[in-house]
Amino acid sequence: MFSTETALDLTIARYLQLRRSLGRAYGNEERVLTSVRQFLVAATCTDLDYDRFLGWCNTLAGLNATVRRKRQRIVRNFCLYQQRTEPQCFVPDPNHFPRPCPAVTPVIFGSSEVASMLAAAEQLGPVPTSPLRPAVLRLAVVLLYTAGLCRGELLRLTLADADSAQGVLHIRESKFHKSRFVPLSQDAHRELRVYLKQRRAPPFSITPNSPLLCNCARGLRGYTGTGISGGIKTLFQAADVHSSDGRRPRIHYFRHSFAVQALLRWYRQGADVQSNLPKLALYMGHVSIVSTAYYLRWMPDIAAAASDRFQAHFGHLIAGGAP
Repeated sequence: MFSTETALDLTIARYLQLRRSLGRAYGNEERVLTSVRQFLVAATCTDLDYDRFLGWCNTLAGLNATVRRKRQRIVRNFCLYQQRTEPQCFVPDPNHFPRPCPAVTPVIFGSSEVASMLAAAEQLGPVPTSPLRPAVLRLAVVLLYTAGLCRGELLRLTLADADSAQGVLHIRESKFHKSRFVPLSQDAHRELRVYLKQRRAPPFSITPNSPLLCNCARGLRGYTGTGISGGIKTLFQAADVHSSDGRRPRIHYFRHSFAVQALLRWYRQGADVQSNLPKLALYMGHVSIVSTAYYLRWMPDIAAAASDRFQAHFGHLIAGGAP
């Protein structure tokens, strides 16, 4: 597995194999553990102890506290696994890990912000490396906002994954190796059909496994994460989309916005929100609503809609009237 051996190599390989057999990709964990063993090799050490762990932690000094804590917890989880067969092995004390930074409140987009972004996309021109740039960015905004896709899910879409007749996307091998079908809204379905007319025209590749969002003249190469994020950032700036304190959004805030807007829509429609939450989790590709809850923010609009709904059903009790 590695060119230079350490005492941890076999244990690392077994640990990653076990976790991946349970349906986890563990790519980030592998990178962290690889950095630990590379540190040990550079220090001419073969195993981990307190001093060597502390030395490795010092290499993370340029990262924020939350990232450092996550990486240290990855090493601790591995050491706990190692301890099952090597009871005397070193296990880091989590009480010495840095405290996480407070989570940044996401920027939630509304229909007006999205409309401004779509208009900004229309004003962009194609570039030699991306002849379909305006159309690609427009479709990206539509799918991120109306279907709640992750950036990676969007970028992995191929022509075969986009059913323009039925208006359905096939999301393959997302988190926990799960695949799912995502039905699109009528507006998103229409946007997909318009885009595909351009995407399937010569000289772009129309082979089923070619990327939906192509980034070259022949359509054989898809957008990278950095490329699509940079394009969306351009739209944020052109449309002047920002938080109340002036922060520019991140592309992942589309997913937050999708979940919050679904919640708000259900409250306003008088739908059973609790019974709809598992459906939202399924649509977003989550294992349970626990993961979905991360995206649900209690905003003034939701609070007002929930309050109005409570008033309509139980206001007479508070006012002392008859049911």
